[in-house]
Amino acid sequence: MPWQNNEADEGDGGEAGKSGGNGTGNAGNNRPVNPWGEGPPRRPMGSKPQGRGEFDDLIRRSQERLKTQFGGGSGGRGGGGFGGGPGGIDLNDGRWLLWAGGAVVAAWIGLGSFYRVDAQERAVVQRFGRYVETTGPGLHFKLPWPIDAVERRKVEQINVIDISTSEGGNENLMLTGDQNIINLAYAVRWKIRNPENYLYELQDPEKTVREVAESAMRAEIARANLTAALGPQRAQIADRVRERMQELLDSYGAGIDVRGVDIKQADPPAAVDSSFKDVSAAQQDAQQYLNRARTYAQALVARAQGDAAAFDAVYAQYRLAPEVTRKRMYLETMEKVLSKVEKTVIDAPSVTPYLPLPEVRRRAAATAEAAPQR
Repeated sequence: MPWQNNEADEGDGGEAGKSGGNGTGNAGNNRPVNPWGEGPPRRPMGSKPQGRGEFDDLIRRSQERLKTQFGGGSGGRGGGGFGGGPGGIDLNDGRWLLWAGGAVVAAWIGLGSFYRVDAQERAVVQRFGRYVETTGPGLHFKLPWPIDAVERRKVEQINVIDISTSEGGNENLMLTGDQNIINLAYAVRWKIRNPENYLYELQDPEKTVREVAESAMRAEIARANLTAALGPQRAQIADRVRERMQELLDSYGAGIDVRGVDIKQADPPAAVDSSFKDVSAAQQDAQQYLNRARTYAQALVARAQGDAAAFDAVYAQYRLAPEVTRKRMYLETMEKVLSKVEKTVIDAPSVTPYLPLPEVRRRAAATAEAAPQR
């Protein structure tokens, strides 16, 4: 309206209202302007609202401080950036943030998207914790972290678990089938067969293998007696333990292959070791005596069977020719008797009936031995 003193434009009136000017001309309060009043006071030409000016001064001083720290001095807007030269970065231009963000994203994708798997390894790829795939040796691509994660496991490595003591740190005692106690030390050799099952099905694979081995060994020792467990059947027991372990681990879906079980030591408990050795020595002596008796009995029976067979043969000949058989038996008997006598009897006319031939032979031998000494 022509009678209103509204020389200041609506923008100035709005600024004055926002900065808390007089209430009579404050458009920000939605009050009607007094047509007979002078309106809101004008601010000097070229001046800015006090609050906005302080904020702009703070921004300008911060920019100058950043330029100074980066070695640029006060290059002004036309200088182009930190150094004031044409190749610098202008802090007032927001595009440098886009370039920096793009570089970070490119580095994140480039460095986190490739992984390498060795010849003896297999890699399990997980996407947000869920199984995706299993990859073999070579260079592979994946989504960067934290989208994809890779777990590597050595599937060709043979792992060994030595079980020589129980969990309490004492001897590893087991009960045999004949109610004896034995102290066992053995080792289990195993490897990873299925990496994904190995990672997802077992919380602590080594502890699981150890517990399964102890359970299988106790079950097999309970089926054997003490003598078999101490020596003769060690290999058979170890094979049965390996088979039982594999069955249990397969039922768990563990992804583990049991390569073998080796029993390294099987002894009685240390508290009764000396007594056990005495008992073992007595058992060995008793076994030796039994073996000698069996040998003598077998020899005696064989001799008796041979004599019986010889008598049957002579009797068969006697039935065919009694006189000839009797004379032959007489001569054979006399031969056996006289062969042990040192006298020679000759039954012939005009011959001395007794000749000490063995004595003559001994004297001749003694004379022959003494002759070279002269």
